[in-house]
Amino acid sequence: MFFKWFTDLFSLSQQHLRIPAAIFVLLIFLNTPLLNIVVAEQKQTGQKQKHTNRLINETSPYLLQHANNPVDWQPWGPAALEEAKLKNRPILLSIGYAACHWCHVMAHESFENNETAALMNKLFINIKVDREERPDLDTIYQHALQLLGQPGGWPLT
Repeated sequence: MFFKWFTDLFSLSQQHLRIPAAIFVLLIFLNTPLLNIVVAEQKQTGQKQKHTNRLINETSPYLLQHANNPVDWQPWGPAALEEAKLKNRPILLSIGYAACHWCHVMAHESFENNETAALMNKLFINIKVDREERPDLDTIYQHALQLLGQPGGWPLT
């Protein structure tokens, strides 16, 4: 199971983020936010991604993994909540973490799909949360699911 998760994540890092293998290994095993360095290098060398959203300046490895999704993700915060209020749109909240296999599956099957992203961007204010950075939010929404009689887990969208 770990090997499958590791190879899937490695493939994702190579295809979409263009992270060198040595840096990828450090990210996984040392759990350090080196993705910022990679993103900065991409900006300096002029490497362009097809899409860039408001997660591009975050420090969380999980949020940075979604910075080039066509979904207009933004981090949890006053600006995102205010935008939802001003535009009178519901929030689509997605909570996950960098080592979550199913979070990566959902990202690949849904959030990297241009048609799905266009619909999400039109109908919702899309907020991505790293449960390792905001366990308080994760706890609130996991408990809400339990009260509704639904199973929790990740990704929680």
